Amino acid sequence: MNGDVTQYISNTAPWQIGVCEKLRAMVHETIPMVEESSQYGKPHFLKNGHFAAVIAVSRDKVSFMVFNATDIPAVKGFVRALGNGERKVVDIKEGQDVDYTRLADILETTTVAL
Repeated sequence: MNGDVTQYISNTAPWQIGVCEKLRAMVHETIPMVEESSQYGKPHFLKNGHFAAVIAVSRDKVSFMVFNATDIPAVKGFVRALGNGERKVVDIKEGQDVDYTRLADILETTTVAL
């Protein structure tokens, strides 16, 4: 576990801390030997030196972005595409139910070739 990532998470709202900790645990369970780093001021997760996912917290949401996701379809109300679709993002708001199993499946799919 990276201390800068822990610090980032601990400096968020209580509900965001819970979401971030669950996302972090899910990433570690999904990607064996995942590396954590703080880049661009946000927690990044790497597999074999390649970006796999990032957590970004703003005032009213927690965003979880996966890389290498061209083949993952956008799903209205759940996951949206960024840029050319190579990155997909899930925005989580306070009180929202989160399907961490579904997120883990997406993450596993996007990191299998890394």
